[in-house]
Amino acid sequence: MTKLRIFLAVSIALLAQACNTGKTDELLKHKHWRVYDVKVPANDPYNITQITQARDLKDGYYSNVFYQFLDDKLFIATIDNKPDSGRYHILSNGKVISVTASNGDRKFENLVTVVRLDEEHFDMKVKSGDYHFVLCTKKE
Repeated sequence: MTKLRIFLAVSIALLAQACNTGKTDELLKHKHWRVYDVKVPANDPYNITQITQARDLKDGYYSNVFYQFLDDKLFIATIDNKPDSGRYHILSNGKVISVTASNGDRKFENLVTVVRLDEEHFDMKVKSGDYHFVLCTKKE
């Protein structure tokens, strides 16, 4: 009887995790997620350099960027009208997204943490240089 309970508990936990991963994938897919803001994560200590870099990234590099998540785990980042593709995998119960090169090579892996995700917004925590930033995106 104890083995059956353990099996059921593990099965339910795995099913719940798969559902959250599927929900994240469903919300991300087939949308243009345009970056509209770059922020310092709320729990980071005050750092004027990080704040300045967030503003510079918003006004510069991320001023014309959008992301797409498509079928077959295809990821497309369009930066200043130049698309680049890779692969994505949803990890940690839908809370982390791994983005790799087109061939799936993890040597070039970027991990992003899902901060907010709904039908209209996708905010992700990323690392750039020495700092973390939150890229705020809206569905176009």
